[in-house]
Formats: sequence, structure tokens, C-alpha cells
Amino acid sequence: MSVYVYAITKESHPLDLGDVKGVGDPPGEVRVVRGASLCAVVSECPEDLSVARRDIQAHQDVQERLWADGPTLPLSFGFVAADEEAVRGVLEERAQLFAQRLDELAGRAEFNVKGVLDEDTLVRAVLEQNTQARELNELTRSGGGTYEDRLALGELVSQEVQGRQDALAGEVLAALRPLAEAEKVAPPSHQYFVSASFLLDEDRAEEFNRVGQELAERYGEGVELRLRGPLPPYSFV
Repeated sequence: MSVYVYAITKESHPLDLGDVKGVGDPPGEVRVVRGASLCAVVSECPEDLSVARRDIQAHQDVQERLWADGPTLPLSFGFVAADEEAVRGVLEERAQLFAQRLDELAGRAEFNVKGVLDEDTLVRAVLEQNTQARELNELTRSGGGTYEDRLALGELVSQEVQGRQDALAGEVLAALRPLAEAEKVAPPSHQYFVSASFLLDEDRAEEFNRVGQELAERYGEGVELRLRGPLPPYSFV
């Protein structure tokens, strides 16, 4: 029977799974597949596995329980192997690589940072602070001005908004980057002007949070920085 795989650990890991439950409905029983020097934590894979809140939460619960007791390689949601022998084969085949990565992640944690801008607040700031935008806005208000004026206003505001988003993202990354051992930065999106994951030594967590909070307070209204961590190093496996 196929098995759902949560994480890989060294054999020396306590593997204290307690009463944690796996994916599925009813929840699967979590167990350990042992290789010569490494272990994988698995459960039976449900036939109806889907990206549902219930299963995603179970996946995270198992990984966070393991990570609290020592370094792990947390696998992405939905990793399924044919059976336990297939899992054991991978543990043996890639033992050196996995062991090296576990050593590199020991004493480290992931922190996520996402930046959200209130677009209306940002547009108001552009119209207040940019002379050309303010003049065009006054000219085209209540249907005045030409089509070209309205087009120029739209393009100018769009460019200013994008430029300010890029500048904010650069400031956030520049402030947090020196505290991290590694980073993964996602392209900016309509939802987040910055979205990044950082791998930190655990003794730098407090400083990282302090710097993030100072940034958030400095930016004030219309800019929200969301910091999450410490977490298992999902982005660095």
C-alpha cells in the first residue's frame, strides 16, 4: 500500500510522535520507516488525499512535532511513495546527501516575511506627494481634461506605485538579509510586495523579529509586514 511521507530524520532523532495524527479521514497512524542511519516518518496514504485544510494541518502538525526535537528534512505536502520498501530504498541511496543536509540545518529555523500594501493609501500618497500626478488629478477630476491626460495620470500613478513597492521590498530585504544564512525570495505579486523565506541560526531569531517589528512600525499606515517563525525549514530542503 502507498505511504504518505512527512519528513526524514537521522536515526538518533527522538522520533517522539506522541498522539500526533496523520493525513486522511479518519486520520492515519503515523509510524517510522528505518534505514541504516536515517528514518522517514510516514502514514498510510488515503485514497481521497486532497489539498484540504484538514490534511494540510495534519501534515504541518507532524513536521512541527518532529522539528521541535531535532533537525529534520520536511517534505512538501503530497509526497507519496509506492510502499515502505521504496522509502527505505531512497533512504539508503541518498543517505550521504540527506545526512549532510540535516547537519547543515541543525540549530537553524525558517522565518517567512510577507509585505502587504493598502493600495488606496499608496495612491493617495502618490497624488499628495507627486506634483505632476497631483496636477493631472486636479485637471481630470469630475470628467475634465483630455483622454490623453487621464491616460498619462494612470500611467504615472502606476509607475509611482510600482517604484514605491520595489523600494519598500528592497529596504525590507536589505534590513533582514544580513541576519540570515540563506534566503528564498519569491517574485512580487498583486498580493505581496515582498515575500521571502530566511534560514536563520536559532540564536538570531529574537534579533530578526525585532528588526522586522521596527520596520513595520517605521512604515506605519498602509504597510503591513507579516513575520512568521520559527518554522521547520520547508523552503531549504
